[in-house]
Amino acid sequence: MKILYLATDAYGGRGGIAQYNRDVIEATCRDPGIRRVIAMARVAFDPYSNLPEKLEYHVGRSWSPTRFAVDALKTAFANRDAAIIYCGHINLAPVAWMMSVLLRKPWILTVYGLDVWDHRKSWLRRFFAMRATRVISISDVTLRRLRAWCPIPPERAVIVPNAVHLQDFGLGAKPAYLLKRYGLEGCRTVMTLGRLESFERHKGFDAMLETLPRLVRHMPDLRYLIVGDGRDMDRLKSKANTLGLCAHVIFTGQIAESEKADHYRLADSFVLASKGEGFGFVLLEAMACGIPVIASTRDGSYEAVLGGKLGTVVDPDNSAELAAAVRASLASPKAVPEGLKHFAFANFAARLRAAVRDVVPQAALDASRKRRADGKRDQHAHQAA
Repeated sequence: MKILYLATDAYGGRGGIAQYNRDVIEATCRDPGIRRVIAMARVAFDPYSNLPEKLEYHVGRSWSPTRFAVDALKTAFANRDAAIIYCGHINLAPVAWMMSVLLRKPWILTVYGLDVWDHRKSWLRRFFAMRATRVISISDVTLRRLRAWCPIPPERAVIVPNAVHLQDFGLGAKPAYLLKRYGLEGCRTVMTLGRLESFERHKGFDAMLETLPRLVRHMPDLRYLIVGDGRDMDRLKSKANTLGLCAHVIFTGQIAESEKADHYRLADSFVLASKGEGFGFVLLEAMACGIPVIASTRDGSYEAVLGGKLGTVVDPDNSAELAAAVRASLASPKAVPEGLKHFAFANFAARLRAAVRDVVPQAALDASRKRRADGKRDQHAHQAA
């Protein structure tokens, strides 16, 4: 099979959606039944390398949605033998649908969180989502929120949660160079990692800042490390100042991907007191470094800790409950939960493979088998000659 893949960003991208797209592309490229993945991403913010062997990767030539749509359709016509069109974001669904209609091929749509949580008045999004051959959701809460306004038949939807690359993380001592950089020697550290955007004030930064005064009253050595960048940073800094927390809150800004695991290892506790996460894959990464985690009962992060089996869950609006959870987690030993293997990349790839293969027309599978059989026959004939 050959797959056409549309993404907002993937390689060279940032954040959870870019990571999910990279994982999907890598998993499909590893599938022996797939011979080529042609991916088109709208943007790439950072340099990238080490692309999968079967991947042909294109980044949009401009920020124009129209230009991207035209380029995608040209690519589709040049690859009319593709078996599936994979759409990595609902914003790209109109293009994926047009490609599906023109090529008469099935298409898959992935949904994450706020992108589909509340669009009851968006008849256009409903129109496209209802026409996807298969909808893949990263969590049950996202699927339920989507189906509240877009009644997708249950048999057309499947949940494939985020993956964690366990080999990229692991237990380790607090890195000396980061302890020195942030002045954290001799301190206990609580950490949250995420984008600091004014339109995404659901990450739990505010909840943790509002809870911190009652914690530092008895733990003056406690520090709250906010890892990430965004347009909401100035507001959060001002809030920390108003609460008298300047000595206890550290903003790292954007960090290098190569330093991410070391930043997790700085933490004694990782907190995601969120209310709008579709899943919260940063919890998986923190747990993969052995850090005790605190997730929310109000969104997809509850599923990332398997309903409390892998970490503590709290109501982010209950400051006393959050404070008690932080105290308990600071006293907990560091260890990678055995159950984290549920989200290992190999399991993610198996779930995705089942979801993708299920929508491939039988004719495409037959054609793929025939090509392989013809190839083997030609190879045998060549060897005989």
